[in-house]
Amino acid sequence: MITTVREDRDHRGHGRYTLTETGHGHVWGVCAAVDGLFGEPQRGRYELFGWVPKGVEVRGWVGSRVWLVPDDDALERWLLEDAESPGQLLSTGSLVLSGLDDYEGPPEGHTGLVRVHDGHRWLGSCREFARVLPPEQVAPPLVLRGLAQGDQLRAALLKGTRRALDLEEAALEIQDDQGEPLTDRLLWTKVSAWHPSAYGMDLIDLELDGKFFTPVPEYAQPIWERWLAGPPDTLGAWASLDTRRRKAWLDLVRERACRRAHRDRPAGHAYQLDGRNITDVPGLHLALGEAVNGPGGYFGGCLAALDDCLRGTFGYTAPATLLWRNAVTARAHLSRTLTPDGQPYDLFAEVLDALAEGGMHVTLA
Repeated sequence: MITTVREDRDHRGHGRYTLTETGHGHVWGVCAAVDGLFGEPQRGRYELFGWVPKGVEVRGWVGSRVWLVPDDDALERWLLEDAESPGQLLSTGSLVLSGLDDYEGPPEGHTGLVRVHDGHRWLGSCREFARVLPPEQVAPPLVLRGLAQGDQLRAALLKGTRRALDLEEAALEIQDDQGEPLTDRLLWTKVSAWHPSAYGMDLIDLELDGKFFTPVPEYAQPIWERWLAGPPDTLGAWASLDTRRRKAWLDLVRERACRRAHRDRPAGHAYQLDGRNITDVPGLHLALGEAVNGPGGYFGGCLAALDDCLRGTFGYTAPATLLWRNAVTARAHLSRTLTPDGQPYDLFAEVLDALAEGGMHVTLA
């Protein structure tokens, strides 16, 4: 008997991963395991010449969002996400900084003073910089193990032409062990090989060209494995994580929430927020999410998203009250932040204003 996958969106077969064609929504296939999901994403790498630190050593993980601000006001600042650095080079006095570029990236051929901050403090400045081209590397394939094929995929593999094996844009939809949608990853799917699978009769291992896929960073793998087992059942399961991993936890909280329906509580509900662990921006939004929607709950991942949640459909109906316990912790860590341009910014006060405008009466304790 040939194993197939029904072509409707309500039936995904037995498997954690579903490869879905994004244009028409048909299912290419369903499988239980994927190799190559985790790895090291391609990172922009820069050498900052004439680096002058501002009281701190820049080494190791630098920050979730590191801004490089040209001294020329006519130029836009640019962003490196999840930035890292091996530190200042003693031989040249320059600093090497790498990260995930924003969609624009830094201006080509820019010369002139550039100041650098991580959203909380100035890290230093350089007189100019240069992009360091990485060595050529062959991306490992993304392998879908034990794949039950859909009819369209079976037809494409039988045809076997280059055009047929270019499946174009697809979504790798991921469920947790309870069968609930968790997240997905968009990719451009070019089939490079397929083989009979050890997972079972009539199943295949499908290899997709890895250069068209951005892997999940390896440091986030334990967090993903925790969420793939199912959502947390206690508050503050993220509290012991550092800022980098809290951000990865928040990403999954947000992506899972966007795939679920939420029942809003009636107006007048009294919420309580445990603020002991709000020592960074991800911790702020994780604690707010759990205060409103319980363990693993979501209620915004930035100010704009918080505003959206306060309008309804994310578990909340105005007006309501919020008792914010241990608010002194958030005030100490979030009152002195910086805008992307490097201007002083009180994030703690902005959050209180946003909650008040959204009909949430907050009492600090």
